[in-house]
Amino acid sequence: MDPKRRRELALGVAAVVLAAIAVWMMRSDPAPQATVASNPPAAASAPSTQSRAVAELDLKALEAERAEPEDSNRNPFRFKPRTAPAPSPSVMKEQQQQAAAAAAQAAGPAEPPPPPRIPLKYIGEMADPKQPGRRVAILSDTRGVYYGREGDVIEGRYQIVKIGVESIELAYIDGRGRQVIRQTGQ
Repeated sequence: MDPKRRRELALGVAAVVLAAIAVWMMRSDPAPQATVASNPPAAASAPSTQSRAVAELDLKALEAERAEPEDSNRNPFRFKPRTAPAPSPSVMKEQQQQAAAAAAQAAGPAEPPPPPRIPLKYIGEMADPKQPGRRVAILSDTRGVYYGREGDVIEGRYQIVKIGVESIELAYIDGRGRQVIRQTGQ
């Protein structure tokens, strides 16, 4: 069944159930009658059709002394997650032991992280006006536009390995890795 159809059926069922509850409540509980008695003994002696318990108000409790509000660094206009309470020293020691055990189980040296992404964009390529048959790649970043042929160094950090029709392959000069950048984006 289509998800939209399922949602419509669920909303219809919910509407029918709410309507049934509303009708049932209206029929089972007649409108409440507010009785304001200016003469309490007369109201108490009159027979009532409904017997309802009325809670007594403790007016003295309303006038009682209350503690002053405490200063707080809470800012209702800033959203941030609640900070977890500091774990007890025994819990911290146990977590450190578990971390040490997990580190001991990890066999072999940790692999170095991959090199950072090359921040250049490949705009396109054009025919080399000085050497017919060769192509010049056009690259850019937020600071400028760069031109280069295969084997040229760009910004002193990247070397153009291969210029394709829709992509370019760049390598770090220090040999950390290569990256293919498509003309449509990264």
